[in-house]
Amino acid sequence: MVYGGKPSTGCYLCRKRKIKCDEAHPECRNCIIYGRPCPGYRPDAVFRNETRKVERLVKSNAGVNSHSNSDSQNGSPTADSSMSAVSHRRRANSHAKHHGKATLTLYSPADSSWEQRALCYFFDQYTIKADADDGGHLEYLPPLYARELGRQSSESPSPCLRWAVDATALMTLANAKNAPPLMNKAREGYGRALRGLQEALASPANAVKDETFASVVLLSLYEDISGERNGLLSSHTAGFEFLMKLRGNTLVDHQRGRDMLTFAYAHTYVEILALGDKPRFDIKWDLGMLNTNDPVERLMFTVSKLCQLFLYIRSPPNLPDQAAIESWIRAGLEYDIEISQWTQTLPDRWLPLVVYSAQGELLLTYNRLSNVVIWNYYRAVRVMVQHLLLGLNTTLISIKAANKQFSDSPNSSSGPESEPVLDESALKAVIREMTTDVCRSIPFALADVDSLGRPNKSDSAWKMRAAQGYGLLWPLWYILSSGLPTPAQGEQIRTVLSRVGSTQGIKLALVLAREAERMRGEQEDAQGEILGWDLPRGAYDLDN
Repeated sequence: MVYGGKPSTGCYLCRKRKIKCDEAHPECRNCIIYGRPCPGYRPDAVFRNETRKVERLVKSNAGVNSHSNSDSQNGSPTADSSMSAVSHRRRANSHAKHHGKATLTLYSPADSSWEQRALCYFFDQYTIKADADDGGHLEYLPPLYARELGRQSSESPSPCLRWAVDATALMTLANAKNAPPLMNKAREGYGRALRGLQEALASPANAVKDETFASVVLLSLYEDISGERNGLLSSHTAGFEFLMKLRGNTLVDHQRGRDMLTFAYAHTYVEILALGDKPRFDIKWDLGMLNTNDPVERLMFTVSKLCQLFLYIRSPPNLPDQAAIESWIRAGLEYDIEISQWTQTLPDRWLPLVVYSAQGELLLTYNRLSNVVIWNYYRAVRVMVQHLLLGLNTTLISIKAANKQFSDSPNSSSGPESEPVLDESALKAVIREMTTDVCRSIPFALADVDSLGRPNKSDSAWKMRAAQGYGLLWPLWYILSSGLPTPAQGEQIRTVLSRVGSTQGIKLALVLAREAERMRGEQEDAQGEILGWDLPRGAYDLDN
C-alpha cells in the first residue's frame, strides 16, 4: 500500500470537471448552480495498491528494451511523428510559461467548456455568501442565473442577465489567465447583453425586474474588469440612477434588492464625490430607503447628505459671497462631525485591531476582509471633507482680504492680513491620519497577514478574493490622488493597484494607477478648484 498524499477534497463532479470546489455541505455551490445533485466528497487520505502497476511497468520496460535496437534502425514514421508532437507540446508549454499566457489551443477541458470554467471562477471570486453578522457580495447572482438557465426561452423576461453573466465571467477568466481568445468571446457577449438590456428597459414589465437591475450591475462590473471605462467615468451610472428612481421603495422590500441598491449606490456616489459627476435625477428621495441601524447603510445615509452639499457648492445659484462661504464651512464641519461619529456606533466586530507585524510595523486588522473595504471608504470620505474645508477656508481668506482692501481709504495703511477661520494644520493632520490608517490596513486587506499580524502561508485559507480587491480600488485611488501621502505611502498604494490589476485581472486598477501617476505632480488651484468653480481674483462687494 502506498500513501498517495493529500488528494483533492472537492466533490467528485467538480474534480471530474476540473474546476474549483468550495466543498460546502451538504452541496457545493457549483452543483447548485448547474442544478445537479452533489455526489459528495472522498476521504482526506487515500491509500493505493501499486503492486500490479509496478508489475506492468516492469514488463513494459522489458519489452521496450528488447525492441529498442530494431526500432532505432527502422526509424518508424509513426514514432517520429509521435515524438514530434510531444516535443511540439513541450515547446509550446515552455513558451506559454515564459510569456505568461494560457495555451488554450493545446488542450481541451474534459467534460466542461471554457464558458463553464469561467462561470465557476467568476462566482468563486466575486460572490461572497452573507452570514448572520455581515452581508455578502453579489450573493444573489448565482440563484438568479440558475433560474434563468431553468427557464424556457419563451418564459424568460429577457436573456440579458444570462448574457451579462457569461460575458463578465469570460472576461474575468481571460484577464486572470491572459487569454485573448476568451476576451474576444467576452466582448461579443457584452454586445449581446447590451442589446438585451435595451429590450428589457423598453418593456415596463421587465424594467422593474431584479434580473434587469442585476444585468446593469454585471455590465458595470464587466466595464471595470476589462478597464474599458470612458476615461474614469462609467457608462452605466445613468442606468443605475434611472432604475433606482424607477424601482423606488420596492427595491428594498427584500434582501436581494438591498444588496443591489448598495452596489449601485457606491457606484453612483463615487462618480459624484470623487469624479465630480452630476446626477441625472434628484438624489434626495433615496434617504428614506436606507436603514440607519445597519452600519453600511448608516454611512451611506450620511454620505448622501454630504453629497448634496458638494453638489450645491459646485453649482451655486449665485456667485458666493462671504456669508455663503461661511455657511458652507459650518455645514461642512457639521457633516464631518456626523461622519466621524459613525465609528463610535459600530459593534465590536467592526472595530479595527492594532497589531504589530513580524518586523515591528504597526498594522490594522479586522474581523473580516469586507470590513476593511467599508473602513477605507469612510476614510476616503473624511479626506474629501477636509479638502472641501481647506478650499472653502482659502476662498474665505481671499474674500476677506479683497473686501478689506476696497473698504479702506486710499490713504490709510493696509491692516494685517486676514486670519484663517479654520485651523488648516488640524485639517491636514486629519488627512494624514486617514492616509496612514489606509496604508496600515493594506497588508491585511491583501491577506498578506492574518488578524494577528502574522504572515499568511501560500496554502492558507485566508486569501483575498477579487471582490475584496475590487472594493479597495476607489478609496486607494482617491487617497493617492488627494490624501497627502508620503513618498513611501504613495509607492505602497501604487504597488497595490498594480498588484490587483495584474494578479486578479481587474484592469480598472491599472487605469487608476496610471491616472494617479498623471495627477501626482499637478497643483490645485488655490482659489476654489476643489469646489468646481473659479472665484474671480477681484473684490467682493458684500452690499450687492
